[in-house]
Amino acid sequence: MNESAPLKRRRGRPPKNLSGHNETRAQLIHTGIEILAEKGFSATGIDEILKSIGVPKGSFYHYFESKDRFGLELIDSYSRVLKGKLNRFLLDETIQPLDRLMAYMTDAEKSMEKYDFKRGCLIGNLGQEMGRLPENFRERLTSVLEDWQGSVERCLEEAKVHGQVSSDLDCKQLAYIFWTGWEGAVLRAKLERSAKPLKAFSDFYLASL
Repeated sequence: MNESAPLKRRRGRPPKNLSGHNETRAQLIHTGIEILAEKGFSATGIDEILKSIGVPKGSFYHYFESKDRFGLELIDSYSRVLKGKLNRFLLDETIQPLDRLMAYMTDAEKSMEKYDFKRGCLIGNLGQEMGRLPENFRERLTSVLEDWQGSVERCLEEAKVHGQVSSDLDCKQLAYIFWTGWEGAVLRAKLERSAKPLKAFSDFYLASL
């Protein structure tokens, strides 16, 4: 899918009003995230997403200028949602910093279990498909991971202040290791349909600090 390719002619009946247009656009993004978190980008056709919410096949280009642009919108939306979840857990000053990180991982485990471990992380899924995706996805995906790493790094720095970890730990490197290992654990949990990889990584990571 080449984002720089000429846009297709807009087909189908245009939305009747702006509020309806925005609502349908939001539904497409929400549904796209759900499906891609399970199947990935390359295995998912736009028709499947449109059909699932009853949008006419020819109307897609009224909402997104290209399929690649749609993919980037999904990345940005998913990133904002997960960053909000990270903030909710990692900025909770009522509990100790490492307990916040554990609470986040436990919540993520419950979320995967809720969907029978069929849905993984959209960012991780797309990262695995990078060889078949437009090159501009690489920068966007890397930026998202770096942003999430920053949240974990700040939490670990707070853990230093609270005396939960050694003051000489490299929190930036440990945050990098966290997301590298966590994404791998999510992938294997999806593969095995089990929480075992998530629990194993959680225990190992926290014990290593």
